[in-house]
Amino acid sequence: MPTIINIETSGKICSVALTRDGVLEFDLENRDGMKHAELLAPFVERAMEEVKRKEWNVDAVAVSIGPGSYTGLRIGLSLAKGLAFSLGVPLIGVSTLKILAVKAMFRNFNFTGEEVLAPMIDARRMEVFTGAYDFSLNALQAPGPMILDNDSYAPVLENREVWFMGDGAEKAKDVIKSPNAKWLDGLYPLAKDMLALSEKAFREEDFLDIAYSVPEYLKEYQTTVAKPRI
Repeated sequence: MPTIINIETSGKICSVALTRDGVLEFDLENRDGMKHAELLAPFVERAMEEVKRKEWNVDAVAVSIGPGSYTGLRIGLSLAKGLAFSLGVPLIGVSTLKILAVKAMFRNFNFTGEEVLAPMIDARRMEVFTGAYDFSLNALQAPGPMILDNDSYAPVLENREVWFMGDGAEKAKDVIKSPNAKWLDGLYPLAKDMLALSEKAFREEDFLDIAYSVPEYLKEYQTTVAKPRI
C-alpha cells in the first residue's frame, strides 16, 4: 500500500494529510479562513519532515481538484504539481464532491446503502455545486452547478432518501422540503478524508498529467470589473 501526501484546499479550510497503508499518519489543518497561500507550503514541509523521520518514500501526491474555490483549488494544484514533479511520483486528482460523499458514509452508521448522497458546495447566492451518488460512488446525477429551487433533486427524492451535506447544504434546507430530504451538518472536505479515494486511484493508476491538468471548476470562472470612481 502507498505512502501519499494528500492536499485539500477547495474551501475555507487548508489541510494536508500523510497516509500510509490505509492509515492516517499525520495531518494539519487550519480553519481560520482563506490562508492557503500562506500555510499550505509549511504544512507540506511538515508532512515531508515526517516522511523523512520515518525513513519512508512518498509514492504519490493527491490533491482535491474541485469543484470549489477558484483561488484555493489553483493554489492546491500548483503546489501538488510542483511536489509530485520534484519527487518524481504520480499526481492524483480527487473530486471534492466525492470526498464529502465518502466522509458522509462513515458519519452515519445507520445507513442501509440504499440512500443517495448529495454533497453541496456553496457558490453564489442560491447556487451550489452538487451531484448525487450511490454508495459505490456511481453518479446518479452528474456533478455540476445548480440553482436551488423547489424542484431541486425532485426525481431522486420521489423514491429514495437523499442525504445532503457540505457548506452549500445549509441554504438548501429552506428550499428543499421533501420528507425524503435528510441533512448531515458540519461536514467539510479535509485532506484526511481523501485517504480511501487517493489509495483507490493509486491502485488503479488513475493519475493526472502533471503538466496539463487543471481544476474541475464545473463552470466558467467569472471575474468582476470594479466600477470607475467618480
